[in-house]
Amino acid sequence: MILATTFEVPGRRIRRVLGLVRGNCVRARHLGRDFLALLRNLVGGEVYEYTKLLAESREQALDRMLAEARELGANAVVGLRFMTSDVGAGMAEILAYGTAVVLEE
Repeated sequence: MILATTFEVPGRRIRRVLGLVRGNCVRARHLGRDFLALLRNLVGGEVYEYTKLLAESREQALDRMLAEARELGANAVVGLRFMTSDVGAGMAEILAYGTAVVLEE
C-alpha cells in the first residue's frame, strides 16, 4: 500500500478514486505513566512515556485506516493527514484520514 501526503504519486496515474478512509484511536493516560511524567516535568526534558503513547496511537489509527482502504480495494491512500483532539479529561484522539485510490501499475 502506497501512502502519500500529496494528492498524487509521481510516476503513477490515479485510475479510480474510492473515497474517504479513516482510522481513529482514543487513548487514556495511565496512572503509572502520569507519575513518571510528573517526575520528568520537575527536571525538564522530553516526556518519553507520552511520546511512546502517542506514537502507538498514531500507528493504531494508521492501521485502521489502511484496513478500511484494503476493504475498498485500494492500493494507495493519497492526501494522508493526522489530526488530534481532546476527548475528555486525560483522553486524546488521533485520527488518520485520506483518500483511497487505485493507481495504475
